[in-house]
Amino acid sequence: MSWESSLEYYRIVNESVKEHLGGLHSAKCLMHSVDFAEIEVLQREGRWAEATQAMIDAARHVEAGGADFVIICTNTMHKMATEVQKSIGIPLLHIADATGEVVKARELHKIGLLGTKFTMEEDFYRGRLVEKHGLEVIIPEAADRAIVHQVIYGELVLGKINLASKADYLRIIENLVRQGAEGIILGCTEIGLLVKDTDSRVPLFDTTRIHALAAVKYALTE
Repeated sequence: MSWESSLEYYRIVNESVKEHLGGLHSAKCLMHSVDFAEIEVLQREGRWAEATQAMIDAARHVEAGGADFVIICTNTMHKMATEVQKSIGIPLLHIADATGEVVKARELHKIGLLGTKFTMEEDFYRGRLVEKHGLEVIIPEAADRAIVHQVIYGELVLGKINLASKADYLRIIENLVRQGAEGIILGCTEIGLLVKDTDSRVPLFDTTRIHALAAVKYALTE
């Protein structure tokens, strides 16, 4: 939802299209960018019906503009993905499905999940990974979940990269690995700004990159 991760989506999509098609090619796309301050208030105050309508309006906007399919460039707001899909006539590519397929392709089964408290604690994301993709998903303990959430909203969505916060994240990741996690899903599209695959002894699955590349693959094959 923040422009920090939207920028990454746009860069990855266009770099991938150029890689596939060559020359001067770039992606034909429509972006509906929200004011994240407004969305954050709705999330924090639990006004999910209003947040859902905002996502539906955005999806209808790009559909009306001629989009062939839609992606919601955030993990948390997939909380209302089902309602959004029901409200439009074009496909919605779900970020958890794209991520689940990549995790399974690595032949991993037990996976750690980092994200906002909504993504880590509620069933709309974890449940989909478990029920649709057969993964075992573990999350940090409550105190560490609070740290992960605070860093996202207090730093990463503002473009702040704090080495102390990175150290906290790496400690939390290592705790999950000790509990048997074979890999870690970076289940917030800003987390990849802070930690990289080379920072961990198990694979880190950057959902921003995974989702963006899935969108390019879908666009070029459909």
